[in-house]
Amino acid sequence: MKTKVLSLLVENTSGVLSRVSGMFSRRGYNIDSLSVGVTQDPKYSRMTVVVTGDDKILSQIKNQLDKLEDVVKIIELKDGESVCRELALVKVKADKDQRQEIISIANIYRANIVDVSPDSLMIELTGNSGKITAFLHLLEGFEIEELVRTGITGLTRGAFDGTSL
Repeated sequence: MKTKVLSLLVENTSGVLSRVSGMFSRRGYNIDSLSVGVTQDPKYSRMTVVVTGDDKILSQIKNQLDKLEDVVKIIELKDGESVCRELALVKVKADKDQRQEIISIANIYRANIVDVSPDSLMIELTGNSGKITAFLHLLEGFEIEELVRTGITGLTRGAFDGTSL
């Protein structure tokens, strides 16, 4: 099984997310991660979709996506040729004794403390998925009250050649 990160340039119209995700559900394919946002041109949005499967399934996914009217372009974001990031927000239960240790772990990962309450800290961390997973592993000795991850988003490296749209 392989994992691929696909960057889809799609028309920014009502229902486009439903049509793209509907293709996956109709075919029985799973989406591991999905993030969507408008581009520099408000006529288009960029979807970053992470999928897992064998070569045949991954090829079928790309072919089926290419058939959708809303999909303008599909780019595979390959390791070394692209930059992919994810955001995590983690609310950790922290009394006065634990607070400094949690802050020290956050500092090692260049995470930001974005909220402090008498009994918890909220930490914001941006990086590749491996960095976020490693950070969460170090927090296993603490009680994580809430956790959310955005999913991967990314762009290809290098100069803009005008063909991204």
